[in-house]
Amino acid sequence: MIPLAVPDLSGNESRYLQECIDTSFVSSVGPFVDRFEQMVAKSTGSTGAVATSSGTTALHLALVTVGVVPGDLVILPSLTFIASANAISHAGASPWLFDVNSESWTLDPGQLETQLALETEFIDGQLTHKSSNRRISAIMPVYTLGLSADMDRIYNIAKTYRIPIVADAAAAIGAKYRDRPIGGLNASMSVLSFNGNKTATSGSGGAIISNDESLLAHAKHLSTTARCGADYSHDQIGYNYRMSNIEAAIGCAQLERIDSLVSAKQKIDKTYREAFCTLRDIEFFPSPDWARSSNWFSGFVLGPTYSDASNFCQRLNDLNIGARPFWKPVHLQSPYVTSVIENMEVTDNLWRHIVTLPCSTGLTKEEQEIVINAVHEVSNQQ
Repeated sequence: MIPLAVPDLSGNESRYLQECIDTSFVSSVGPFVDRFEQMVAKSTGSTGAVATSSGTTALHLALVTVGVVPGDLVILPSLTFIASANAISHAGASPWLFDVNSESWTLDPGQLETQLALETEFIDGQLTHKSSNRRISAIMPVYTLGLSADMDRIYNIAKTYRIPIVADAAAAIGAKYRDRPIGGLNASMSVLSFNGNKTATSGSGGAIISNDESLLAHAKHLSTTARCGADYSHDQIGYNYRMSNIEAAIGCAQLERIDSLVSAKQKIDKTYREAFCTLRDIEFFPSPDWARSSNWFSGFVLGPTYSDASNFCQRLNDLNIGARPFWKPVHLQSPYVTSVIENMEVTDNLWRHIVTLPCSTGLTKEEQEIVINAVHEVSNQQ
């Protein structure tokens, strides 16, 4: 089986892990944590970074840091992995679910602007959802597949309504928006994941990036149990969301090669596009002029002459190709069917037809050729 996405651990990972063992720095204190945060900030063009135990804990921490409290609504596109919504729930808030646009598969700024105008009002200085009487405390655009949302438009809307932005940039390290790295965009805080299937991994980990030093300091404080000093005094309810030195060691070895890892992903995507340009009734993942994706995943969208992606992927699996369908949207997930949900025309017509293909950064030319031949075989059987 050629897997969908596995890490490339051919750099300094083993040497750095041995260093952790030799020095006994294996927990949440150690030099690799500091180094990892510095490397994350540098690679994303951010002022600083806070390393965490996972992308989900980073999202939760960022939401709490910008002021999300229980009972609030947080705007979220439904086309995302459920962890985005779960982080909102962990903060005691609820997602207000929006559609994506077909241009980028990210939060639709047009729908966002329209529905905020129709469904909200300021009450005692707080933006409030009229029908539920709940405060709207954040917007969480998701950088789907490593492609940034149209952040200039979203920022202008957020500024009008005085809503902070927490960007779920889980898979977007190496991406650019209008030639700017993701750390240079107009989000109060952005969150990266370093899970095992991401372009760069720390095994299981995440990071918050921001250009606001006070927000970063607050997030760091909360992530370390809000401890104030050596006498075990704590001034807030904090979290043990720290990344271990072992995880950071792997992450540092990965980030030393981040440019080559992202380049490998982009090359894989380009090769698939060239190989499948003659296939009938498929479309490729979005590639708008204003953004450059990190191409976390590669694949295509099946047209109406095909059955849904599950059947197509199963036939590829039978040929030992680790293809998979895409995320089931949040508004169709059992915990969130009673959320505030906007029209989902694009999402509902899209998600069942997405096919993701093997795209590990270490995928060889020969392996990719096997994948390409298998896709042509399955397609020709339609």
